[in-house]
Amino acid sequence: MGTTEPIIVCSALEKHYSRGGETVRVLESIDLTLNRGAFIALMGPSGSGKTTLLNLFAGIDRPTAGSLIVDGHDIAMLSRAALAEWRARSVGYIFQLYHLVPVLTAYENVELPLYLHALTRRERHQRVSEALDAVGIADRHAHYPRQLSGGQEQRVAIARAIVTRPALLLADEPTGDLDRVAAAGIMELLSRLHRERGETIVMVTHDPGTAAHADGIVRLDKGRLVTDAKLSGTHS
Repeated sequence: MGTTEPIIVCSALEKHYSRGGETVRVLESIDLTLNRGAFIALMGPSGSGKTTLLNLFAGIDRPTAGSLIVDGHDIAMLSRAALAEWRARSVGYIFQLYHLVPVLTAYENVELPLYLHALTRRERHQRVSEALDAVGIADRHAHYPRQLSGGQEQRVAIARAIVTRPALLLADEPTGDLDRVAAAGIMELLSRLHRERGETIVMVTHDPGTAAHADGIVRLDKGRLVTDAKLSGTHS
């Protein structure tokens, strides 16, 4: 699934850090276009810049140089407040280690990001119920994270990421902390969300089997894009 409308456009994108008086170039000269509705895997060896690129897409970090347009917004030009507001509205982020709040139930964890939106209690309830149902975990809505398996926790985390109906769903090694069976279930879920709901997904993974669920693969090595022809027309 996907359209020819771009949701992410990177032009000469770079990210540098200062460390011990030296400049560490994490990303260099990234030219990349990803289309709305695509499911893309970011792959590459450790230290290649995959998570850094994902965090730039999320507005968690800002580029050092170049241009990054995400869902029609120039990330580098947004103020801190505008960036936080845009991120809450437009980005859902799935972490490897779930990051659920242990004292909140599954329902309450999923509801949490909705408090940043002008919604009534009834509207929040509808959104949370839909999200929990979409990930197949509605029957565990009153359970706390300690009462859930790893795969169930990740399903709650995915529900939390999609409950705001974001334009972009980002996942950083979403199966990295799961056993093989649970990981397969999570990838089937992400594939179904992409297929049935048209979610735009960008996923960091080191596992070729996980990446095989995506429409295409973008590979990084030492902070630069390397050619991968699996999905022509989705990245440049």
